[in-house]
Amino acid sequence: MTAVPHNPGRDRSRGHSRRQVLVTGLAASALLATSALPSPATAATGPARRTPRPNAVLPDAGPPDAGLPKAVLPRPTGPFAVGTVALHLVDRSRTEPWVPGTSARRELMVSLWYPARPGAAARAVPQMTAAAAAHFGSAEGAAAMNLRMAAGSVDWGATPTHAYRDAPVDRRAGQLPVVLYSPGLGDPRTWNTALVEDLASRGYAVVTVDHTHEATEVEFPDGRLATMRIFDGAPPTDPEVISALLEKVVAVRVADTRFVLDELARLNRTRFGGGLDLRRVGIFGHSAGGFTAAQTMHDDRRFLAGVNMDGEMDYVGGREPDGTHLSSVALNGLDRPLLLMGTGSEGSGDYRQQPSWAAFWANTRGWKADVTLTGSRHASYTDAQVLLPRLARQGAVPEGGLAGAVGTVSPGRALAANRAYVASFFDRWLRGHDDRLLDGPSDRFPEMVFAR
Repeated sequence: MTAVPHNPGRDRSRGHSRRQVLVTGLAASALLATSALPSPATAATGPARRTPRPNAVLPDAGPPDAGLPKAVLPRPTGPFAVGTVALHLVDRSRTEPWVPGTSARRELMVSLWYPARPGAAARAVPQMTAAAAAHFGSAEGAAAMNLRMAAGSVDWGATPTHAYRDAPVDRRAGQLPVVLYSPGLGDPRTWNTALVEDLASRGYAVVTVDHTHEATEVEFPDGRLATMRIFDGAPPTDPEVISALLEKVVAVRVADTRFVLDELARLNRTRFGGGLDLRRVGIFGHSAGGFTAAQTMHDDRRFLAGVNMDGEMDYVGGREPDGTHLSSVALNGLDRPLLLMGTGSEGSGDYRQQPSWAAFWANTRGWKADVTLTGSRHASYTDAQVLLPRLARQGAVPEGGLAGAVGTVSPGRALAANRAYVASFFDRWLRGHDDRLLDGPSDRFPEMVFAR
């Protein structure tokens, strides 16, 4: 698979707009009442199926190399410890959309992160399972595809989280507002753990969603590894075909996300002891996941508030004179709050610089704000911002250099700003606690520039 950036892709260092980068990439390759939570086995909605096996041939990565660079995630800042549980969900109402001719139902892996009270012997889980990490770091994984990291250059399986598997819920947190997270195209659900853990430590239940066959890898409990398979046959080159494909990507993602919320309602009754407050549900995402967050809010009123982290809201190669094909959320806007978070990459930042954000801004009736993190790049709203600098110091540098991947903003400042603004937004709209951070420029975070 040839390297291809996120959808939407942004890469100022290579002299292209995100639209040019994405179309070129698509033409070249594969697109862009208990005190403990349930174990993955008891939470599965259906039996694990070993056949037919998805198109997954895991590269032979061999044993972990003690000499390879390793990453470390920053600690969460909230008052609670963090627990996590992985859930295998089966949507029996849908066949698998990315495998033509199959009768298999749509399968998803999600993780629930929550405030916890781990025992003294509890051990933190790794960011990725061994098989998923090996594929993530291979030539066909998201590290190469989205970050331009050399295959096999990092021991991605060695990154620990600060979360404890199946730890009892900390009931002092009360009923938990629920926030769903959708990652960028190609990225796994684990690739914003630093932000997700922080929200959980502040008293949220955060559900991270893998979009099967669109993420570069999704590992299921029976060991199957489903890899990226979002088109059949040769990669498309016709702009109209690319546009239609992106429409399907977003439609599948929205259906995934709505199904996950349906399942949470069931699991809240049967497994979670009513601890999830499904009257207070938000959604956020990065890149294509940010588009997914906005479009899901448009299509499903159960989602009360959302954050779009650097995701355009149109379909590349489309019908308008400027090459855009606007989504319904851009054309209709929303009557509920959405925060737009842009970067310093070309075609990002101020909503006036991108047709879909400008259309959304003009058409939306709900609360809105647009902030830009100065000196950032597209990947700055992911774990790349805090992990890549440490890896670079150990010799694992992305192709094109570190600044090309995550910009020039201080990793610590970027992380603090991302955590503060996302938490402030959800606190305001899901909890009714307003710290006024989103009212305008703040001396605490001069890196964040507000568009008006």
